[in-house]
Amino acid sequence: MAWSNESVVTEFILRGLSSSSELQIFYFLFFSMVYAATVLGNFLIVLTIMLEPRLHSPMYFLLGNLSFIDMSLASFATPKMIADFLSEHKAISFEGCITQIFFLHLLGGAEIVLLIAMSFDRYVAICKPLRYLTIMSQRTCIGLVILSWVVGIFHALSQLAFTVNLPFCGPNEVDSFFCDLPLVIKLACIDTYILGVFMISTSGMIALVCFILLVISYTIILVTVRQRSSGGSSKALSTCSAHFTVVTLFFGPCIFIYVWPFTDFPIDKVLSVFYTIFTPLLNPVIYTLRNKDVKDSMRKLSSRMFKSRKTVQTP
Repeated sequence: MAWSNESVVTEFILRGLSSSSELQIFYFLFFSMVYAATVLGNFLIVLTIMLEPRLHSPMYFLLGNLSFIDMSLASFATPKMIADFLSEHKAISFEGCITQIFFLHLLGGAEIVLLIAMSFDRYVAICKPLRYLTIMSQRTCIGLVILSWVVGIFHALSQLAFTVNLPFCGPNEVDSFFCDLPLVIKLACIDTYILGVFMISTSGMIALVCFILLVISYTIILVTVRQRSSGGSSKALSTCSAHFTVVTLFFGPCIFIYVWPFTDFPIDKVLSVFYTIFTPLLNPVIYTLRNKDVKDSMRKLSSRMFKSRKTVQTP
C-alpha cells in the first residue's frame, strides 16, 4: 500500500448528534451537566485518594489513575461537541482531527492496560492474600501505571502511522461528533481495506482478547470468593462486581465499533457517546456507591474542608 500525501482537505465537518436546532439546545444543556458531573466526580475520587491515608493502598492507587484517565477521556472531544451545539459551522482542522484520534487511542489503550492491572490486583488480593503486599508493592503499582501509558502511546502512534499520510481530497464530512478512525479513513481517496484490516487486528481484536482474558480472570476470582462466606469475602465480591461492571461498560462499545469497522450501524453513534461520555461518568458512580471506604473518606474529607473553611471565615 503506497501513496503520496496529496491531501487537499484542511478541515473536516462533524455532523454531530442531530441537525435539529431544538434538540441541539437540549443536548447542549444535557451534555454540559453530564460533562461537569464527570469531571467533578472523577476529580473528587483522585483528590480523596491522594488526601486520605486509609486509601493509600494498591487498589485505590490504581483506581485514582483510572479516574484521571476517565477525566481525560471525557475531555478530549466533549467540550468541542458541546461548543458545536451552539455553532452553525461544526468544523475541525485536519490537525485537530488527528489529535482527537491520537488521544482517543492513547487513553483507550492506557485504560485497557489499567483495567487488566486492576484485575490482577484483585486476583492477588483474593487468591494470594498472604503475598499481596509483596507482589503489589509500590514499585509494581507505579510500574503498571507507567506501562499503561507507554502501551497507550505506542498504540496511538501505530494507529496514526499510516493515517496521517492518507490522501484526503473530499468528501470531508464525519458522521459523528468527533474524529474516530473508522469514520475518517473511509474519507480517504484510496482503497483503505488493508488499513481497515490493520485497525481490526490492533484495536478490535486486542480489545476482544483482553475482554475475554478479563472475563476469565474475574470468573476465577468470583469462584474463589464463592467458596468463602466471611464478611471480607462479601466485600471482595462487591468490589469485583464493580470492577467487572466497569470492564463491561468500557469494552462492550469498543468491541462493537472496532471489530466491524467496514459496516455502518445506526447504533454506532450512540455507542460512541456511551464510551467517551457516559462510561467516564458511570465509573465514579459505580465505585463510590458500591465502596464504603471511598464514601466514608469522601464524607470525612468534605467535613474537614467545611470545618476549615468555617474556621477561616470566623473572625
